[in-house]
Amino acid sequence: QVQLVESGGGLVQPGGSLRLSCAASESISNFYTMSWYRQASGQQRELVTFITNNGVTNYQDSVKGRFAISRDNAENMLYLQMSSLKPEDTAVYYCKATTAMKAYWGKGTLVTVSS
Repeated sequence: QVQLVESGGGLVQPGGSLRLSCAASESISNFYTMSWYRQASGQQRELVTFITNNGVTNYQDSVKGRFAISRDNAENMLYLQMSSLKPEDTAVYYCKATTAMKAYWGKGTLVTVSS
């Protein structure tokens, strides 16, 4: 089974930056789409951004211009660069990868934006 492991979460002040990583147990070229979701305490999980295996990206309106998703196929890594962070970005961030048959999820990494 595919395993995804997120890292890079932590505490950051408003206006700060953070980079999240997602390490996959197999070649990420196997995945049609990789994405980042987030879930704030007491809220539904929501899609933040995705990237397809041919490089198409999209972003939730609330993070446009502040977040950037990228992929390193050689290292089987997915990244989320976050800047100009706001308290409302506080959430557990999850990596997701999809194939023709299945979707795989990581266990999440907590990002806390606070003074």
